[in-house]
Amino acid sequence: MMIGQAIASAIGALALAITGASPATAQAYPSRPITIIVPFAAGGTTDVIARILGEHMSRTLGQQFIVENVVGAGGTTGSIRAMRANPDGYTIELANMGTHAAAVALYPSLAYNPEIDFAPIGMVAGLPVVIVGKKDLPPKDLKEFASYVRANAETLNMAHAGVGSITHFTCLLLNSILGVKPTLVPFNGAAPAITALIAGQVDYMCNVTPDVVQPIHSGAFKAYAIGTSKRSAALPEVPTSAEAGLAQFQASAWNALFAPKGTPQPILDKLSEALEEAMDDERTQKRLLQLGSEIPDKTRRGQQQLAALVKDEIARWTPIIKAAAVKSE
Repeated sequence: MMIGQAIASAIGALALAITGASPATAQAYPSRPITIIVPFAAGGTTDVIARILGEHMSRTLGQQFIVENVVGAGGTTGSIRAMRANPDGYTIELANMGTHAAAVALYPSLAYNPEIDFAPIGMVAGLPVVIVGKKDLPPKDLKEFASYVRANAETLNMAHAGVGSITHFTCLLLNSILGVKPTLVPFNGAAPAITALIAGQVDYMCNVTPDVVQPIHSGAFKAYAIGTSKRSAALPEVPTSAEAGLAQFQASAWNALFAPKGTPQPILDKLSEALEEAMDDERTQKRLLQLGSEIPDKTRRGQQQLAALVKDEIARWTPIIKAAAVKSE
């Protein structure tokens, strides 16, 4: 009898080894709350998106989603925490274009490789980037803006929310397209940069839609173009970069869910399915759109598509950042 039990145990162990499953995944997942690490401050756009998603996914999976804000080093501190978490599906991260693409060039000693150290769950929402200028900047449209910046770059100031921020490297893209090197003025976050722009202390910047919708509508500063292929529902009056004559400027601060490398595939699939349900939910979509987000098409949301996006975005942003001789330790 004992020999039979030993044989059965051996067969079971072999089956687990072949399938890549583990005793933990054999249990019902999830059986306890799931933590979403947000590598940015509470109250910011990424934080709000995580809470909107977590609310719906908790109903789907029957467990609470807890948002943990881990700030520092352009979002890389939180990403390191997520990378080092147990790969059991109970700690995931809502990362973005900065932490999983630009950071590779910005941080030469980066402790993680976004392509290797994370398992993609799925795309969440894009945050289109808008080119904005102070209220009394002379250009009336993007073509005039491009000519004006080229002619006056040495005397112009470009604001950004700190090295490594979306506002920073997306405007590096703009500057590289225009072939200019204005004075870069860093601020401790997007809010003070916007305040300086409204006050006319700086000339222009690039920022995500949720941060600029209200000042644009109130006339506090000018909007020249949005860096996506479609106009934003939150800013329907702002032309796309292609419509405005600068099609090369394509910038949307995508957000996506990742798990630590080694998370079992059945768990990843369950999380992906729950995310897909959230993204298809009409109320969730409405809340994301009200933020100024764009909802990715279903064909762009999957695990394989996200893995390909990370690879492509690293390849895209690295030369732009290196050409600007920017790095951060």
